[in-house]
Amino acid sequence: MEFSRSENNRKTEGKDLAEEVLISIRQIIQSVDLHSRDLVKKFGLTIPQLVTLQSVSREKSLTVGEIAKNISLSQATVTGILERLHKRGLIYRNRSVIDRRRVLIEPTEACEEILDKAPPLMQEVFQKRFADLEKWEQLMILSSLERVVSLMNASPSVASAPFLATGDLGEPPSV
Repeated sequence: MEFSRSENNRKTEGKDLAEEVLISIRQIIQSVDLHSRDLVKKFGLTIPQLVTLQSVSREKSLTVGEIAKNISLSQATVTGILERLHKRGLIYRNRSVIDRRRVLIEPTEACEEILDKAPPLMQEVFQKRFADLEKWEQLMILSSLERVVSLMNASPSVASAPFLATGDLGEPPSV
């Protein structure tokens, strides 16, 4: 089905379509930024820190490598995140009784309290809404975004975590 600009409710006079695409990308970035800042302001956590806490809480006892794999971040990045969470008293680090070389990460009561109060992450809301779309529309969106990535010379081979965040992945931004 072909859409005319009037059917699509687009006012493109004076703007070219590439500009509209860039504006839409910027709106996505701004939305992620606002969500991130709100989380930092209310809970003192970055999105990657919250995702890390969710992973630890869900599994109750994980190694750094297992957490890194679960949330699609490098082990070095997760180590930095865990250091900050440990300083805040949100996780425990305990040696495994079976293998003393393994350090297990476990949630504290304070971690569980924060997770009970934390809002759903932006990607969780997106995933629910996206799942409600028809399969053809999901595939169209995916294809379009993959094409935008290629047009912007962004490397699709770069490992990207499946959560929406901007800036440093471990340190809360200045609010």
